[in-house]
Amino acid sequence: MKQTLLILSLILTSATARAISDNTVEIAYNGTTATVTVASNISSYVTVSSGTSSHVVITQAESFAGVDPTKSNTDGEIIYALSGTSTDGSLLLEGSFKCSVELNGVTLTNPSGPAINIQNGKRISVSAKSSTVNNLTDGANETYNGCLHCKGHLKFKGKGTLNVTGNSRHAIYSKEYCEVKNLVLNIASAVKDGIHCKEYFLMESGTVSISNTGDDGIQVELDTSEGSTQTGITADHEEENTGNFYMEGGTLTINNFTEKAVKADGTATFSGGTHNFNDSDVQDVTAIDAVTVSPASRIIDGIYDIHGRRLSALPQRRSLYIVVENGIAKKYIRK
Repeated sequence: MKQTLLILSLILTSATARAISDNTVEIAYNGTTATVTVASNISSYVTVSSGTSSHVVITQAESFAGVDPTKSNTDGEIIYALSGTSTDGSLLLEGSFKCSVELNGVTLTNPSGPAINIQNGKRISVSAKSSTVNNLTDGANETYNGCLHCKGHLKFKGKGTLNVTGNSRHAIYSKEYCEVKNLVLNIASAVKDGIHCKEYFLMESGTVSISNTGDDGIQVELDTSEGSTQTGITADHEEENTGNFYMEGGTLTINNFTEKAVKADGTATFSGGTHNFNDSDVQDVTAIDAVTVSPASRIIDGIYDIHGRRLSALPQRRSLYIVVENGIAKKYIRK
């Protein structure tokens, strides 16, 4: 009887030691396999369809009610914690709510796609945990845009290190805005841009190093998708779509770029921190002379949108356009 109680005690102790925090999904990579452990309080909302494969596929149910997606709180937000190593692994994450991805010393190489592919249009927090070194590398496959590919907006943070190599297109791609705070982010190389995002880019602090890019170090586009509206600068950048680049602090180093260190559809503002490149390495709308009178009152050589597409006339839609008069390009903002 005593022996039976001892065995039961050991089993309970072991289970307690393995218990994970509420709202957490732990993903531990080990070669060609991965162990996914889901906290019991969210098990009905998280589906793992990849079994023990190192190419982990997780779907977060649309009915998940742990966080209100219309608010900026993180109470009840699902946390995906990655650790371990795989030279043939990845994470595909689908869902409809804000979530956090914690990098706890993970090394992922996916020879045939993104190392991390987040098909979630909400805010995604990517945190490199303190004192950890994390490595992401993709394969040459142009059906996606980044080694770390995100359909929503990315907020990088943490006091660890994240190293990214982009062998297909961009090293980091965010379909919406991108913010950086505290962490050390190193991009060793990228076939196209080191970081490519839309709406705006904001660096508050931390250390970002980008090298060996086939295009720009950082490129920021306006979001011109259907239903998107160009805005001016907004309070706390809430719902902002300016194509602006902001550097408020930290250290930004960009070397061996092919086109520009920073290219922005809006303006580039350096209000703090340090960077190693010159003004000539930055391209934004302030590099083009402003149109001071209405183009309708003058003869012009051509009108172009921000992507360089020639237009037959100046559209009524509020946006930034490039007007060429006598061979001189000038910006015109339709307000």
